[in-house]
Amino acid sequence: MDESLETVLVEFDDDRGVGTLTMNRPDALNALNGQLRDDIVAGLEALEEETEDREGVALRAVVLEGAGEKAFCAGADIGGFSDESAGDSSARSHYDVIRNFPAPVIAKIDGYCLGGGLETALACDFRLASEGSTFGFPEVNLGILPGAGGVQYVSKLAGPAVAKELAMTGEHISAERAGEEGIVNHVYADDEFDDEVDAFVTDLAGQAPLAIQAIKKSADMAVHSGLEEGLAYDRTLFEGLLQTEDHAEGAAAFAEDREPEFEGK
Repeated sequence: MDESLETVLVEFDDDRGVGTLTMNRPDALNALNGQLRDDIVAGLEALEEETEDREGVALRAVVLEGAGEKAFCAGADIGGFSDESAGDSSARSHYDVIRNFPAPVIAKIDGYCLGGGLETALACDFRLASEGSTFGFPEVNLGILPGAGGVQYVSKLAGPAVAKELAMTGEHISAERAGEEGIVNHVYADDEFDDEVDAFVTDLAGQAPLAIQAIKKSADMAVHSGLEEGLAYDRTLFEGLLQTEDHAEGAAAFAEDREPEFEGK
């Protein structure tokens, strides 16, 4: 699979089970307009279809990145800015589709990651950044706040004081500080960035995909529930995984001292 939408390039590595979505508006620093938002959703749906009509899970992970050398995504396209585009209040918001996508989504951040671009990255399961990247919420300079939950996300990851600082000042912070605050998972040297991200994604894609999907659900539940409700939910997920072929394969591989071969069944 290798296809192009108007503003997104879509690729699928069948050997690893890894999909790649590239936001392809480099001349606009991959700023979010309506077409790009729609194409991100369409691209994810196209990748999800790779698992249909197959036995097991074909799609193990998705990488979301920006074209060019300057930006992951510099935020909303101010030329087409509106109340709706700021928060993307449609039923099929690309933020919601990323957040609820069954396979883990990894934001590969190289360059500017601002406003709606940062909120897009925050909707992903992992954020991996090059050391030269910068982060921020400039919306206050337009008299508004981040419209897709940016303050909420950062408050949960780094605490409300950090979220207030970013959103109230509109200033950019370095990748190093974003890593220290827990806003990104890992920061890599620029000259090692591609290799490090590739290794991270390859390792993730090699894990048992049904277990990975269940872990994603568990972590998301933890954000929205109390401890007792979360523990009960995990028990249900655990009992379901015990019945899978992947669990049997993992147990057999452990007993036989070999690497497991998971198929997502």
